Amino acid sequence: MASAAGMAKGGGRRRRRARRSGAMNEINMTPFIDVMLVLLIIFMVAAPMMTVGVPLDLPQTKAAPLNMDSKPVTLSIKATGQVFLADAELSDEAIVGKLAEVSKQGFDERIFVRGDKKVDYGRVAQIMSIVSGAGYKRVALVAEPAQR
Repeated sequence: MASAAGMAKGGGRRRRRARRSGAMNEINMTPFIDVMLVLLIIFMVAAPMMTVGVPLDLPQTKAAPLNMDSKPVTLSIKATGQVFLADAELSDEAIVGKLAEVSKQGFDERIFVRGDKKVDYGRVAQIMSIVSGAGYKRVALVAEPAQR
């Protein structure tokens, strides 16, 4: 009887040891979720900083924003009157040539003109006349929505 009791204890121990040393069949998702949340926060902070172009102080309007599928071609005019296509400064003579290089739809490409609110209105009109005189039919001004 004593041997039966000893076997019962030994048998129970073997089973417990087998359970403890067995392979874990669950994946720990906590580190994966932590990394994904950190990446989400990084991209949320960095996304507004990835705007292409020259920083300008745009005038504000109450017009509704346009729905755009593709990235538009944008000319920026700083308060000093300098003209930029993306981050590259252009002379007035080089505007038409650079627009021809980057426009995918030819003269039907939508061209946005961003002008600082301190730039002379005549300078904005001059750049728009260069672009429309080259044959581009869809030239538009860009403004910020009014703050409420």
